[in-house]
Amino acid sequence: MLTAPVTIKRLDPRAKLPAYGSAAAAGADLYALTDGPVTVAPGQTVLIHTGLALAIPQGYVGLVYARSGLATKQGLAPANKVGVIDADYRGELMVSLYNQSKEPRTIACGDRIAQLVITPYLTAQFQEVEELDDTARGSGGFGSTGSR
Repeated sequence: MLTAPVTIKRLDPRAKLPAYGSAAAAGADLYALTDGPVTVAPGQTVLIHTGLALAIPQGYVGLVYARSGLATKQGLAPANKVGVIDADYRGELMVSLYNQSKEPRTIACGDRIAQLVITPYLTAQFQEVEELDDTARGSGGFGSTGSR
């Protein structure tokens, strides 16, 4: 297991620090910071505060993913599917939650609303060429490698 220090600042004393649910968890739970219950209507997106700011190390990125239980059981998931937190961002970490269910859902202060994965990334050096190398797949798109 790789580890890297990530400094974090509470912007509100009520904010809960991210926490891993188990020793082998890749994502740390993010917690809602609200002044009261927030109801998310079907098809609605709301911005939920965490009250936290991070300093992600250079060469790493923070990725905000859905919590599988919240997404499958209640239909609440990040509106942008995966949030990207760049290493130079120092503002508040917020989660844009979308209700994809047919029922209103309520978020309370302290609820686990998403998970944060910190991972290294590669910065590409794009090089324009006249032709690309050939592969067995070629330019086959969606479903081109089979249906099963």
